[in-house]
Amino acid sequence: MSISKTRQTLVDVARQLFAKNGMENTTMNDIALASKKGRRTLYTYFKSKEDIYYAVIEGELERLSDKLDEVASRKIPPQEKVIELIYTHLNMIRETVVRNGNLRAEFFRNIWMVEKVRKNFDEDEIELFRKVYSEGKEDGEFDIDNVDLVADITHYCIKGLEVPYIYGRIAHGMTEEATKPQVAKVVYGALGKINRK
Repeated sequence: MSISKTRQTLVDVARQLFAKNGMENTTMNDIALASKKGRRTLYTYFKSKEDIYYAVIEGELERLSDKLDEVASRKIPPQEKVIELIYTHLNMIRETVVRNGNLRAEFFRNIWMVEKVRKNFDEDEIELFRKVYSEGKEDGEFDIDNVDLVADITHYCIKGLEVPYIYGRIAHGMTEEATKPQVAKVVYGALGKINRK
């Protein structure tokens, strides 16, 4: 088994154990036993349980980032792309939290740990929004004076919606398809979408 496969196995096993038992109730020995690797192998890749936790969060954020890149590369109008990026972000965060069970409690309790790991993801997402907004501005779809500022604001607004979205406090009982027109109205209004008549 290659080095990267061994490391990935350890991360996958740790994620499953953290999801089932929580990070606090999972030991390095538990991870070594469940992965069928020795403690020496485990410590070759990770100095501590916190290091593995960071790797788990990074892996989850990479999944989200890949999905956002996929949306950003679609050949759809910039205004549709913005809405798809927003919903993809929120749905993938919710899916990640649900998929990871007890990790959810850790995710919110250790928000500063998560924030440290999220830094690169956040920067990449802001850059994606910059590109989409620049494209929309060049196409005459958006009336934006400062693309960088609008990209920053968009990212932090979405980030602020994560917890209420995960807990179903936004648009309670409504489907995504039912909410999209209203979200589009808000977003297009903020972007100064140019109406073509």
